[in-house]
This record gives sequence, structure tokens and C-alpha cells, in this order.
Amino acid sequence: MNHHKESRCENCVIRQLNSLKALSKEQLKEISDSKVTKSIKKGEVIFAEGERLHGVFCVRNGVSKLSKTSENGKDQIVKIATKGEVLGQRSVITEESANLSAVALNDMEMCYIPKTHLINNINRNPKFTKAVLIQMADDLKFADDVIVNMAQKSVKQRIAETLMYLEKNFGIDQEGYISMTLTREDIANVVGTAKEACIRTLTSFKKEEWIITDGKRIKITDKNALLKLSKGF
Repeated sequence: MNHHKESRCENCVIRQLNSLKALSKEQLKEISDSKVTKSIKKGEVIFAEGERLHGVFCVRNGVSKLSKTSENGKDQIVKIATKGEVLGQRSVITEESANLSAVALNDMEMCYIPKTHLINNINRNPKFTKAVLIQMADDLKFADDVIVNMAQKSVKQRIAETLMYLEKNFGIDQEGYISMTLTREDIANVVGTAKEACIRTLTSFKKEEWIITDGKRIKITDKNALLKLSKGF
């Protein structure tokens, strides 16, 4: 009973992390009556690049990667999406095919909200419209930063920055390893390099004693060194 109550949009604390916080209780109740809660398994595709979306996905738990496939078939991870984020918002509003693919990095719980609620509330609620625009502007700024980093920073700098980002946003486990475990290929796809270059860079970090690895797991042991590298010092 408590889980059912918490899963209602009007009672969900997750909405405070996205544009849904701008909706009234009555508007949230309307969404709750038609949304569908979905369990997504690790590795499962939430939506694919080029797919027409008929609703958005609000992340209740878990992590997914948003990526774009280049002409040579290589994935570029654009963003790691976490709890509270709404996926597919831009494509639904513009009525265009999805520009990115979304894949679960671990087991997830998501709420699927039909597009009619998003569009109707944009049309009748200026506060919600503003919240959506701010979120889309933040996403564009994040994408701009990614492009600048790709153009101006070395692979070593980008990997150092990514490791610190992962630790800051996902924390560490009881042994001090970054809680969010990515494959070497995923890390390479985040920074825009080859898997082999990523492995070489991580090996050099280990030799410098800046990190420790255990399989896919990574522990940062010298954050100051990684910070200096990422800043170009």
C-alpha cells in the first residue's frame, strides 16, 4: 500500500528533481492515472535512435546511458542519466524521431508518461513550460561542454574528468570503489576515444598510483592528481 502511494506522481519525491515539480497536485493526479511503471533490466534498450516516441520516461531508480551512433557504427555516450531525469522530452515536444538511444546500465524502474500529458500541460501551464525550457537549456549547455571538452582536452584529461564525475555523482562503495561500474568500452565511448586508448590511459594512471582497479571497478586514490590533469596543469 505504501509503495503504491509513493508511486503516485503527486506523492513522489522524484518529481522535485525535474520539470514535473511545476505541476499542480490535480495535474499530477491526471498523469498518475494513465502512467505506467516499468522495470527495465540491465542492458535493455529503453528506446532506440530513430524511434518515434509517444511518451517520456521518468527515472525512479537506476542509471542509463544516452548515446548516438556515428556513421562508422561507433557509439558516443552523450550523457549518463540518473534518478529524476526525464528521457525523450525533446523528441516528444518537437515530434521528431529520437536523436539518441537510451540503454539501461543497471536494473531500473521508470514511469512511462503518455505524450498527451506533456503537451497539454505545456499548453495550459506557463510555469511548467518554463521548467521544461530550463531543463532543455541545461541539456544543451551540457552538450556544449561535451563538445568543447572533446575538441580542447586530451584523452587523459577527459578520462580523469570522467572518473571524478562518476565518483562525485554516484559515490563510492564500502571498499572505496566508484559505485557506478562502467566497462572500459563505455568509458571510451563517454570520452570519445578507442577502447585500447582508454585501457592504456587507465594503466598509466595505475602506474602513477592515482587509481586502483579490481576488474571493472575503479578506486580513485589521488584525486588531486586527477584534478590537476583534468585542468591541464
